[in-house]
Amino acid sequence: MKYIYRVYQIFVALPIIIVLTLLTSITTSIGCTLGNGHFWGYYPPVIWSSWVLKVLFLPVRVTGRENLKHGESYVFVSNHQGAFDIFLIFGHLHRNFKWMMKRELRKIPFVGFACEKSHQIFVDRRTPGKVKDTYDKARHTLKDGMSLVVFPEGSRTYDGRMGKFKRGAFMLADELQLPVVPLTINGSFDVMPRTSKWYWVKCRRLTLTIHAPIYPETQGAENVSRLMDESYKAIHSGLDEKYK
Repeated sequence: MKYIYRVYQIFVALPIIIVLTLLTSITTSIGCTLGNGHFWGYYPPVIWSSWVLKVLFLPVRVTGRENLKHGESYVFVSNHQGAFDIFLIFGHLHRNFKWMMKRELRKIPFVGFACEKSHQIFVDRRTPGKVKDTYDKARHTLKDGMSLVVFPEGSRTYDGRMGKFKRGAFMLADELQLPVVPLTINGSFDVMPRTSKWYWVKCRRLTLTIHAPIYPETQGAENVSRLMDESYKAIHSGLDEKYK
C-alpha cells in the first residue's frame, strides 16, 4: 500500500497540487490587485489548502472552535511541526487572518508574489528599521479587525518537539492588548518530517486543537512573559505524548 500511495503522489496528486497552487496564486494576486484583499487573500487559499489535504487523503480533526468569538481579533500562536501546518491552519481554522512569515518565502515562484499582494506579513530582521516596519504593518493589519497567525518557534521542529518561543508575537499582542490563542498541531511531523531525505507524504491524521484565548491582564514586560509562558504550556499540554 505504501508504494501504491507513492505512485499516486507522483502521477496524480502532484500534478493536481501544482495546478491548484498556480490557480490559487493567480486568482489571489489578481483579486487582491483589483481590491478587497481580505477576501481574495483568504478564501482562495482556504479552498486550496483544503483540497491539498483531500487530494492526499489526509484526515483532519479540529477541536475548540467554540473558544473563539465572532468578530474578535486574535494573535494565534502555534507549534510548527512541519510543512503541512500551513494547509491545516489555512484550511481548517475557519478564521480570516494574515500570516507572519519569513521574508525568504517571498522568493517562492507565484506563491511569494500572491502572499505579497494579499498583504501577508514578511518578517525582516536584517536591520532594526526593517523589524520596526514589520511590526508597524502587523499593527495596522490587526487594527483593521484581522487576526494574525505566528509560529513563535520561528522554524519547523527537527524531532516533533517544541522549541523555545520568540517574544515578538507576544509583544505585539501586549502592545495592542489583544488576546493570544494557542494552537496545538499533531501529526504534521509524521506526515512529512523536516529531516526526511525524500519528500514522500505519509498518510497520517492531522489534528488542530484551538485552546481558550489568553487575555491581557496588564501591559508591559510582565504581561508579555505571562502570555508567552501560558501559551507554551497550553500548546504543550495538547501534544501527543511522543512529542512532549
